Amino acid sequence: MSRRLFQNLALQMKEAVGRNIGVVDCDGTVISCSDLKRIGETFESAVEEMNQTGEPVLLDGLTFRSLAARGVRLEYAVFIEGTDEEALKLSAMAVVSLNGVKQFYDEKYDKTTFIKNIMLDNVLPGDIYIKSKELHFGGDVPRVVFLVRIEKLDVATNDVISGLFPDKQKDFIISVNESDVAIVKEVKPNCDIKELRKIAKGIEDTVNSELYLKCVIGIGTIVSQLKDLSRSLKEAQVAIEVGHVFEAEKTIINYENLGIGRLIYQLPTTMCQMFLSEVFKKGSVDSLGQETMMTIQKFFENNLNVSETSRKLFVHRNTLVYRLEKIKKITGLDLREFDHAIVFKVALMVKKYLESKEEGEI
Repeated sequence: MSRRLFQNLALQMKEAVGRNIGVVDCDGTVISCSDLKRIGETFESAVEEMNQTGEPVLLDGLTFRSLAARGVRLEYAVFIEGTDEEALKLSAMAVVSLNGVKQFYDEKYDKTTFIKNIMLDNVLPGDIYIKSKELHFGGDVPRVVFLVRIEKLDVATNDVISGLFPDKQKDFIISVNESDVAIVKEVKPNCDIKELRKIAKGIEDTVNSELYLKCVIGIGTIVSQLKDLSRSLKEAQVAIEVGHVFEAEKTIINYENLGIGRLIYQLPTTMCQMFLSEVFKKGSVDSLGQETMMTIQKFFENNLNVSETSRKLFVHRNTLVYRLEKIKKITGLDLREFDHAIVFKVALMVKKYLESKEEGEI
C-alpha cells in the first residue's frame, strides 16, 4: 500500500485526536507517522508479539494494534501515542479507518491483483518493472507456480490452501477459474524438483484430509523474473493436461518431467495422424489384442530385455519371442531393435493423445 496515503491519514488523525499516530510494516519499521522524526525507527518485538498473540501491544509509551485479522500474519500495524485506555480506543478506531482505506486501495493496487494480471497476460511487459518497484517486489527472486485442480472450488478451499502459505508478502493464492487455484511460491535459489514435489505433496495431503477432495497438481518451472510467471502458469497447466493423457495415475506432475509427452502435445493433429499412418502402414495397431498390448508394455518396462520380461509375465522365453514375432508380422516393427522400439513407443503415445483429443479431454 502507498506510504504516502498512510502518511496523509496519520497527519489528519493527529489533528483530530491530538496524539501522534503512525504505521509500521511487517518488519516493524515505521513507514508513516505524524511525527516525521520517527519514520525509519523499528519495533520488531512489537510485531513479533502481535503475530503471536493477535492482541494490542504496549511498548515504549506507544500502543500498537495489527491491521490484520486474528491468526493472520500482519502486513501493517498502527501505533498511537500513549498506553492508557484512551489510546486503546483510539488505536481500535484507527484500525477500522485504515483498514477501510486499505481495502479500497488494495482492490486496485495490491500485490495479489498485480501477480494475477501478470499470469493472465493483462500487464504490458514495460509496466511490470515499474509496478513491481512501486509494490516493493524483490528483483531476481526465484518463484514457481503450482496449479491445483479440484472439481469444484469454494471459499473453504481457498481458505485451506491459503492457510498453508501464511506469508502474504511472498506467496500468493489466486483463483484462475472455477476449478483451478494457482499458488505463486517464492523458493530458495537452490530449490530442486524434490523440494517442489514435497511442497505439492503437502498441498495434496491437506486438501485430501481437510476437504475430503481429490486434486491434481501441476508444477511449472522456476522463474526469476515476474514477467515469466505467466509462462510458469502455462507450464503447470500443460503438466496437468499432458499428465492426464499419458500418466493418468499420477496426481503431482512436474512440467520438466513430462518428457516426450510434452513434445507430442505440441504437435498438430494432422501431423500426428500422418505419423501414425506411416508407422503402421503395414497393419493397424488396433488388430493387436489386449494380451499382446500388455506384453508390449512389460517389454518396454523391462528395457527390451526378453529374459526379464518373460520372467515378469510368467511365460516361457520362447512364448515371448513368438509374441514379438507376431507383432513384427502385423506392424512391420521388431521391438527387439532399439530404433523400432522407440518408433513404436512414440506411436502408441501419439495414438493415445489423438484418442484423448477425440474424447474432448484436452
